[in-house]
Amino acid sequence: MIIKTGAVVIHPGAAAWGVGKITEVAALKATIQFSDGIIRKIASSHYASLRPGDPADFVALVESAPVEKVRATPKRTKKVKELAA
Repeated sequence: MIIKTGAVVIHPGAAAWGVGKITEVAALKATIQFSDGIIRKIASSHYASLRPGDPADFVALVESAPVEKVRATPKRTKKVKELAA
């Protein structure tokens, strides 16, 4: 199997991961987003264990926008000592 960006694959040894889509291929590893929501990096030595998957089975998770944290109390300002003249 040729490993390239955009290909849909499955890992037979990890059926719980579901179908994955290759998002990046580097010299030594490929980054794959699986249907279980976890992005995994697979070493090139394990490419032989990947099998082609059905693109219809891949479910991309919607990324949520980062939520800004609200501070309960405002930051304190430092007190400055006044010098006596």
